[in-house]
Amino acid sequence: MSEHLLAIAEAKGAQRIARHPEATGYAVGLLAWALSGGVLVAGKGITGEMGPWTLSFWRFGIATLVLLPLVAHSLPQMRQFLRAKGLRVLGTGALLGVALGLLFEALHYTSAVNTGIINATFPIITLVLARIFLGEAMGPGQVVGGLIAFVGVIVIAAHGEIAVLMRFDFGIGDVMVLASAATLGAYTVSLRKQKFELARMPLLVVLLGSATVISFPFSMVELWTGDYAPGLTADGLMILAYAAIPGGALVYLFFNWSIDVLGASRAGMLLYTQMIFTAVLAWLILGEAIEWYHYAGAALIVVGVVLVTVFKPKTAAIPPK
Repeated sequence: MSEHLLAIAEAKGAQRIARHPEATGYAVGLLAWALSGGVLVAGKGITGEMGPWTLSFWRFGIATLVLLPLVAHSLPQMRQFLRAKGLRVLGTGALLGVALGLLFEALHYTSAVNTGIINATFPIITLVLARIFLGEAMGPGQVVGGLIAFVGVIVIAAHGEIAVLMRFDFGIGDVMVLASAATLGAYTVSLRKQKFELARMPLLVVLLGSATVISFPFSMVELWTGDYAPGLTADGLMILAYAAIPGGALVYLFFNWSIDVLGASRAGMLLYTQMIFTAVLAWLILGEAIEWYHYAGAALIVVGVVLVTVFKPKTAAIPPK
């Protein structure tokens, strides 16, 4: 779930700056996505104890507190930045908060395997939104890739059954995952449009803090409705600790390191390993089945994403009308 750090890196045009071997960059990048895939499994495992928005609030909040000392030297610039663009940052952070809240909400209705695979469509949705709102070019190969990936999502959401497709009887959880990916795409487009002038890690901390603020009222609603008990079991506390620290703060640190070594483009390609890690962990820990339609849908999504990446136009962006 470090997609939003990738969005920041791409928006700021991050290039290779570290002198570590490339193998190190790939290793820490893969570790980041493995830990991130584990967050979806953790989110599924805690569904009976903690509400999705409460989990989102604590994950953002704890990750912000853990990372804050690492950007302490940038606090003056961060304060000045917030005074100048506080509302814009809050709006962008709101999209991030809603995206993760929807993703955790989806886990109450669908499997972690489905969630991980469908969530991998986020870059393609971002591409479409960037074409609409930023006028970024989109070539024919990318259109074909997007359509193939969309078919992959349909295969998974319909469980490979034509009857489900004909009735449009898709599960609400799978629809929520797609809505989460679309919201994360909107967050990415917002970052590109705003062009925030703050270094990558300080900007990440500011946005995580904004997402924490936005998630708080939703978590209070969950507490007020009484659907979830205010306390957690020992297992629940361990799951929350994992989601916030190894699956939160450490994911951001490792992926940021990977971006420094490999650059944003190559580090970003590791994103698609997340669905593999999620599926394997969900199978091992939760006992979720991996069906033929998961393999078929994932293959179509990967093919679509590769086409979108390979056929990226080199022409200038088309001005929005």
